[in-house]
Amino acid sequence: MLAELLNPYQLQIASFVLINIILAISVYITLSSGQLSLGSAGFMGIGAYTSSLVTIHFELPIFVGVLVGAAVAGILGILIGIPALRLSGVYLAIATLGLGEVIRVIFVNWESLTNGAVGISNIPQISRSILYFARDKGFNPTVLGLQNSQFAGLCVFLILLVLTILIIWFIARQRKSRVGRAFSAIQLDEKAAESMGINITYYKVLSFAQSAVFAGLAGALFAHVMGYISPSDFAYHRAVEILIFTVFGGSEVITGSIFGATFLTLMPEVLRFLSEYRYIIYGVLLVLLMAIRPQGIIDINVLNWFKKLKRVKGEDVHGS
Repeated sequence: MLAELLNPYQLQIASFVLINIILAISVYITLSSGQLSLGSAGFMGIGAYTSSLVTIHFELPIFVGVLVGAAVAGILGILIGIPALRLSGVYLAIATLGLGEVIRVIFVNWESLTNGAVGISNIPQISRSILYFARDKGFNPTVLGLQNSQFAGLCVFLILLVLTILIIWFIARQRKSRVGRAFSAIQLDEKAAESMGINITYYKVLSFAQSAVFAGLAGALFAHVMGYISPSDFAYHRAVEILIFTVFGGSEVITGSIFGATFLTLMPEVLRFLSEYRYIIYGVLLVLLMAIRPQGIIDINVLNWFKKLKRVKGEDVHGS
Protein backbone atom coordinates (compact mmCIF):
# COMPACT_ATOMS: atom_id res chain seq x y z
CA MET A 1 0.00 0.00 0.00
CA LEU A 2 2.75 2.45 1.02
CA ALA A 3 4.83 1.49 -2.02
CA GLU A 4 1.93 2.40 -4.32
CA LEU A 5 1.65 5.89 -2.79
CA LEU A 6 5.34 6.81 -2.87
CA ASN A 7 6.68 8.00 -6.20
CA PRO A 8 10.47 8.81 -6.19
CA TYR A 9 9.95 11.71 -8.63
CA GLN A 10 7.18 13.25 -6.51
CA LEU A 11 9.29 12.80 -3.38
CA GLN A 12 12.14 14.69 -5.06
CA ILE A 13 9.78 17.55 -6.01
CA ALA A 14 8.53 17.63 -2.41
CA SER A 15 12.16 17.86 -1.25
CA PHE A 16 12.76 20.80 -3.60
CA VAL A 17 9.67 22.50 -2.16
CA LEU A 18 11.18 22.28 1.34
CA ILE A 19 14.58 23.60 0.16
CA ASN A 20 12.82 26.52 -1.57
CA ILE A 21 10.86 27.26 1.62
CA ILE A 22 14.18 27.63 3.49
CA LEU A 23 15.42 29.95 0.73
CA ALA A 24 12.20 32.01 0.89
CA ILE A 25 12.63 32.34 4.66
CA SER A 26 16.18 33.63 4.10
CA VAL A 27 14.69 36.53 2.10
CA TYR A 28 11.85 37.01 4.60
CA ILE A 29 14.37 37.61 7.42
CA THR A 30 16.08 40.52 5.68
CA LEU A 31 12.76 42.00 4.55
CA SER A 32 11.46 41.81 8.13
CA SER A 33 14.28 44.15 9.17
CA GLY A 34 13.67 46.54 6.26
CA GLN A 35 16.50 45.30 4.01
CA LEU A 36 15.95 44.28 0.39
CA SER A 37 18.71 41.76 -0.31
CA LEU A 38 19.17 39.73 -3.50
CA GLY A 39 22.24 37.92 -2.24
CA SER A 40 20.50 34.64 -1.34
CA ALA A 41 21.62 32.89 -4.54
CA GLY A 42 25.24 33.83 -3.85
CA PHE A 43 25.09 32.59 -0.24
CA MET A 44 23.31 29.46 -1.49
CA GLY A 45 26.22 28.87 -3.86
CA ILE A 46 28.78 29.38 -1.08
CA GLY A 47 27.00 26.80 1.07
CA ALA A 48 26.67 24.33 -1.81
CA TYR A 49 30.28 24.56 -2.99
CA THR A 50 31.78 24.59 0.52
CA SER A 51 29.83 21.53 1.64
CA SER A 52 30.55 19.68 -1.62
CA LEU A 53 34.29 20.36 -1.52
CA VAL A 54 34.82 19.44 2.14
CA THR A 55 32.85 16.20 1.81
CA ILE A 56 34.70 15.21 -1.39
CA HIS A 57 38.28 16.23 -0.51
CA PHE A 58 38.25 15.67 3.26
CA GLU A 59 35.69 12.84 3.29
CA LEU A 60 33.70 14.51 6.08
CA PRO A 61 30.20 13.20 6.88
CA ILE A 62 27.46 14.98 4.95
CA PHE A 63 25.89 16.57 8.02
CA VAL A 64 29.29 18.08 8.97
CA GLY A 65 29.71 19.41 5.43
CA VAL A 66 26.23 20.97 5.54
CA LEU A 67 27.00 22.69 8.86
CA VAL A 68 30.37 23.95 7.51
CA GLY A 69 28.66 25.26 4.36
CA ALA A 70 26.02 27.13 6.38
CA ALA A 71 28.68 28.53 8.76
CA VAL A 72 30.92 29.80 5.94
CA ALA A 73 27.90 31.46 4.28
CA GLY A 74 27.00 33.05 7.64
CA ILE A 75 30.53 34.42 8.13
CA LEU A 76 30.46 35.90 4.63
CA GLY A 77 27.03 37.35 5.48
CA ILE A 78 28.52 39.17 8.48
CA LEU A 79 31.44 40.47 6.39
CA ILE A 80 29.05 41.69 3.68
CA GLY A 81 26.39 42.90 6.11
CA ILE A 82 28.64 45.46 7.85
CA PRO A 83 29.50 47.55 4.74
CA ALA A 84 25.99 46.95 3.36
CA LEU A 85 24.59 49.02 6.25
CA ARG A 86 25.52 52.11 4.29
CA LEU A 87 23.00 51.14 1.60
CA SER A 88 19.25 50.67 1.65
CA GLY A 89 16.32 49.95 -0.67
CA VAL A 90 17.06 49.40 -4.33
CA TYR A 91 20.76 50.31 -3.85
CA LEU A 92 21.21 47.43 -1.41
CA ALA A 93 19.32 45.13 -3.81
CA ILE A 94 21.64 46.03 -6.70
CA ALA A 95 24.76 45.65 -4.53
CA THR A 96 23.74 42.21 -3.24
CA LEU A 97 22.72 41.10 -6.74
CA GLY A 98 26.19 42.14 -7.90
CA LEU A 99 27.72 40.19 -5.02
CA GLY A 100 25.92 37.06 -6.20
CA GLU A 101 27.29 37.54 -9.70
CA VAL A 102 30.83 38.05 -8.36
CA ILE A 103 30.55 34.77 -6.44
CA ARG A 104 29.26 32.98 -9.55
CA VAL A 105 32.13 34.33 -11.69
CA ILE A 106 34.62 33.12 -9.05
CA PHE A 107 33.05 29.65 -9.30
CA VAL A 108 33.46 29.76 -13.10
CA ASN A 109 37.07 31.00 -13.15
CA TRP A 110 38.59 29.13 -10.18
CA GLU A 111 38.78 25.92 -12.22
CA SER A 112 41.45 24.23 -10.06
CA LEU A 113 39.01 24.20 -7.12
CA THR A 114 35.48 24.41 -8.54
CA ASN A 115 36.00 22.68 -11.91
CA GLY A 116 34.85 25.87 -13.65
CA ALA A 117 31.65 26.08 -15.67
CA VAL A 118 31.45 22.27 -15.83
CA GLY A 119 30.61 22.16 -12.13
CA ILE A 120 31.17 19.51 -9.49
CA SER A 121 29.79 16.00 -9.92
CA ASN A 122 29.83 12.87 -7.76
CA ILE A 123 28.89 14.87 -4.66
CA PRO A 124 28.00 12.52 -1.79
CA GLN A 125 24.22 12.21 -1.79
CA ILE A 126 22.05 12.00 1.31
CA SER A 127 19.94 9.26 -0.27
CA ARG A 128 22.92 6.97 -0.95
CA SER A 129 24.34 7.56 2.53
CA ILE A 130 21.01 6.53 4.03
CA LEU A 131 20.93 3.34 1.95
CA TYR A 132 24.54 2.47 2.91
CA PHE A 133 23.76 3.13 6.58
CA ALA A 134 20.64 0.96 6.43
CA ARG A 135 22.56 -1.83 4.67
CA ASP A 136 25.34 -1.72 7.30
CA LYS A 137 22.72 -2.05 10.02
CA GLY A 138 21.20 -5.04 8.25
CA PHE A 139 17.97 -3.25 7.36
CA ASN A 140 16.31 -3.99 4.03
CA PRO A 141 13.66 -1.52 2.71
CA THR A 142 11.70 -4.47 1.29
CA VAL A 143 10.66 -5.20 4.89
CA LEU A 144 8.43 -2.13 4.55
CA GLY A 145 7.40 -3.15 1.05
CA LEU A 146 9.52 -0.34 -0.46
CA GLN A 147 12.14 -0.25 -3.18
CA ASN A 148 15.52 1.32 -2.39
CA SER A 149 14.70 4.53 -4.32
CA GLN A 150 11.36 4.91 -2.50
CA PHE A 151 12.91 4.36 0.92
CA ALA A 152 15.81 6.77 0.26
CA GLY A 153 13.51 9.44 -1.20
CA LEU A 154 11.14 9.17 1.78
CA CYS A 155 14.01 9.48 4.29
CA VAL A 156 15.45 12.54 2.51
CA PHE A 157 12.01 14.17 2.49
CA LEU A 158 11.49 13.51 6.22
CA ILE A 159 14.95 14.89 7.11
CA LEU A 160 14.27 18.07 5.12
CA LEU A 161 10.78 18.32 6.63
CA VAL A 162 12.15 18.20 10.19
CA LEU A 163 14.80 20.82 9.35
CA THR A 164 12.22 23.11 7.74
CA ILE A 165 9.83 22.81 10.70
CA LEU A 166 12.67 23.64 13.11
CA ILE A 167 13.60 26.73 11.07
CA ILE A 168 9.97 27.90 10.91
CA TRP A 169 9.62 27.34 14.65
CA PHE A 170 12.80 29.34 15.29
CA ILE A 171 11.65 32.27 13.13
CA ALA A 172 8.16 32.25 14.66
CA ARG A 173 9.65 32.30 18.18
CA GLN A 174 12.15 34.99 17.24
CA ARG A 175 9.40 37.21 15.82
CA LYS A 176 7.77 37.36 19.26
CA SER A 177 11.08 37.99 21.04
CA ARG A 178 13.09 41.18 21.63
CA VAL A 179 15.01 40.50 18.39
CA GLY A 180 11.80 40.20 16.37
CA ARG A 181 10.38 43.40 17.85
CA ALA A 182 13.67 45.19 17.04
CA PHE A 183 13.47 43.94 13.42
CA SER A 184 9.88 45.22 13.15
CA ALA A 185 10.80 48.61 14.62
CA ILE A 186 13.69 49.00 12.17
CA GLN A 187 11.44 48.00 9.28
CA LEU A 188 8.79 50.58 10.24
CA ASP A 189 11.12 53.53 10.88
CA GLU A 190 14.88 53.11 11.25
CA LYS A 191 15.52 56.56 12.74
CA ALA A 192 12.68 56.25 15.25
CA ALA A 193 13.98 52.81 16.27
CA GLU A 194 17.48 54.23 16.80
CA SER A 195 16.10 57.09 18.92
CA MET A 196 14.43 54.46 21.14
CA GLY A 197 17.83 52.92 21.89
CA ILE A 198 17.74 50.00 19.44
CA ASN A 199 21.23 49.09 18.16
CA ILE A 200 20.55 49.38 14.42
CA THR A 201 23.98 48.09 13.34
CA TYR A 202 23.79 44.96 15.48
CA TYR A 203 20.28 43.95 14.44
CA LYS A 204 20.76 44.63 10.72
CA VAL A 205 23.98 42.58 10.65
CA LEU A 206 22.22 39.85 12.67
CA SER A 207 19.40 39.79 10.13
CA PHE A 208 21.84 39.64 7.22
CA ALA A 209 23.88 36.86 8.85
CA GLN A 210 20.79 34.76 9.65
CA SER A 211 19.63 35.13 6.05
CA ALA A 212 23.05 34.00 4.78
CA VAL A 213 23.13 31.00 7.13
CA PHE A 214 19.72 29.75 5.95
CA ALA A 215 20.56 30.35 2.28
CA GLY A 216 23.88 28.51 2.74
CA LEU A 217 22.10 25.66 4.52
CA ALA A 218 19.60 25.38 1.65
CA GLY A 219 22.46 25.40 -0.88
CA ALA A 220 24.35 22.65 0.95
CA LEU A 221 21.19 20.51 1.14
CA PHE A 222 20.52 21.16 -2.56
CA ALA A 223 24.03 19.93 -3.46
CA HIS A 224 23.68 16.72 -1.45
CA VAL A 225 20.19 16.01 -2.80
CA MET A 226 21.17 16.59 -6.45
CA GLY A 227 24.70 15.16 -6.39
CA TYR A 228 25.80 17.76 -8.94
CA ILE A 229 26.12 21.56 -8.95
CA SER A 230 27.38 24.16 -11.41
CA PRO A 231 27.71 27.97 -11.33
CA SER A 232 24.55 28.32 -13.44
CA ASP A 233 22.51 26.97 -10.49
CA PHE A 234 23.29 30.18 -8.59
CA ALA A 235 22.99 32.84 -11.30
CA TYR A 236 21.03 36.10 -10.99
CA HIS A 237 17.78 34.50 -12.18
CA ARG A 238 17.96 32.23 -9.14
CA ALA A 239 18.21 35.31 -6.87
CA VAL A 240 15.12 36.82 -8.50
CA GLU A 241 13.25 33.52 -8.25
CA ILE A 242 13.93 33.32 -4.49
CA LEU A 243 12.73 36.91 -4.00
CA ILE A 244 9.54 36.14 -5.94
CA PHE A 245 8.77 33.23 -3.58
CA THR A 246 8.49 35.68 -0.68
CA VAL A 247 6.93 38.63 -2.53
CA PHE A 248 4.32 36.42 -4.25
CA GLY A 249 3.22 34.69 -1.05
CA GLY A 250 3.40 37.83 1.08
CA SER A 251 6.42 39.30 2.86
CA GLU A 252 4.54 40.53 5.97
CA VAL A 253 4.19 37.07 7.53
CA ILE A 254 6.29 33.90 7.36
CA THR A 255 3.22 31.98 6.18
CA GLY A 256 3.39 33.99 2.96
CA SER A 257 6.95 32.85 2.25
CA ILE A 258 5.99 29.22 2.89
CA PHE A 259 2.95 29.47 0.63
CA GLY A 260 4.83 31.32 -2.13
CA ALA A 261 7.70 28.81 -2.26
CA THR A 262 5.30 25.86 -2.24
CA PHE A 263 2.91 27.23 -4.86
CA LEU A 264 5.56 28.50 -7.28
CA THR A 265 7.63 25.29 -7.05
CA LEU A 266 4.62 23.08 -7.71
CA MET A 267 3.02 25.20 -10.42
CA PRO A 268 5.46 24.37 -13.26
CA GLU A 269 5.06 20.67 -12.39
CA VAL A 270 1.26 20.87 -12.29
CA LEU A 271 1.26 22.70 -15.65
CA ARG A 272 3.77 20.28 -17.21
CA PHE A 273 1.06 18.87 -19.52
CA LEU A 274 0.94 22.30 -21.20
CA SER A 275 4.59 21.88 -22.22
CA GLU A 276 6.15 25.16 -23.41
CA TYR A 277 3.10 27.27 -22.45
CA ARG A 278 3.47 26.60 -18.73
CA TYR A 279 6.06 29.33 -18.14
CA ILE A 280 3.89 31.83 -20.05
CA ILE A 281 1.00 31.06 -17.68
CA TYR A 282 3.43 31.26 -14.76
CA GLY A 283 4.52 34.75 -15.83
CA VAL A 284 0.96 35.97 -16.48
CA LEU A 285 -0.10 34.88 -12.99
CA LEU A 286 2.80 36.80 -11.45
CA VAL A 287 1.91 39.97 -13.38
CA LEU A 288 -1.77 39.68 -12.41
CA LEU A 289 -0.95 39.16 -8.77
CA MET A 290 1.35 42.16 -8.62
CA ALA A 291 -1.39 44.28 -10.22
CA ILE A 292 -4.19 43.04 -7.92
CA ARG A 293 -2.37 42.26 -4.66
CA PRO A 294 1.10 43.87 -4.59
CA GLN A 295 1.43 42.96 -0.91
CA GLY A 296 1.26 39.25 -1.83
CA ILE A 297 -1.46 36.66 -1.40
CA ILE A 298 -1.18 36.25 2.37
CA ASP A 299 -0.89 39.19 4.75
CA ILE A 300 -1.91 39.91 8.32
CA ASN A 301 -5.51 40.72 7.31
CA VAL A 302 -5.89 37.35 5.58
CA LEU A 303 -4.52 35.51 8.62
CA ASN A 304 -6.87 37.45 10.93
CA TRP A 305 -9.79 36.53 8.65
CA PHE A 306 -8.90 32.82 8.90
CA LYS A 307 -8.57 33.08 12.69
CA LYS A 308 -11.96 34.79 12.93
CA LEU A 309 -13.55 32.15 10.68
CA LYS A 310 -12.05 29.37 12.81
CA ARG A 311 -13.32 31.04 16.00
CA VAL A 312 -16.85 31.39 14.57
CA LYS A 313 -16.91 27.72 13.54
CA GLY A 314 -15.69 26.72 17.01
CA GLU A 315 -18.49 28.73 18.64
CA ASP A 316 -21.07 27.13 16.31
CA VAL A 317 -19.85 23.64 17.24
CA HIS A 318 -20.02 24.38 20.98
CA GLY A 319 -23.42 26.10 20.53
CA SER A 320 -24.92 23.11 18.76
